[in-house]
Amino acid sequence: MRNILLIALLASCAFAGGAARAQIPVQASLNHEELLASVDPRLAANKRLVYDFYREVFEGGHMELAEKYMAESYIQHNPTVPTGRAAFVEFFSKFAKPKTIEARMKAPVVSIVAEGDRVVLSFVREYNEPADATKKYTTTWFDMFRIEAGKIAEHWDGAQKK
Repeated sequence: MRNILLIALLASCAFAGGAARAQIPVQASLNHEELLASVDPRLAANKRLVYDFYREVFEGGHMELAEKYMAESYIQHNPTVPTGRAAFVEFFSKFAKPKTIEARMKAPVVSIVAEGDRVVLSFVREYNEPADATKKYTTTWFDMFRIEAGKIAEHWDGAQKK
């Protein structure tokens, strides 16, 4: 009987603790220049390359600028987007219409991390609560890029086939 009471007490504490630890919403950074900074000039340059690619090509829809940022042999690990710079441009040209290039990314960026030849962007993602579509929750999306000879050579993200 004592063991049952102990198990019941531990279980109630675990559930009570879970309720007290509700999700803390993911917050975007307001200071993009701080995110782009690095004491290592090569890492700062890699961060800037990816940031400007995202701003100008991806958000701005200026596929004609892809050559400035992407290696011709660009490798894509997203299962819904083809590999190769030309294939990337062809694919996104169907959806992206050129617009004014903003001075900073519009996407809610949380962090920009660079290490070696890799740069990771993390973003706030907001979704409807599955149990109650009138409520929202946030999570984080990641894009990782590999830089080679001053251009984006490879990309990873968490995309899935639908």
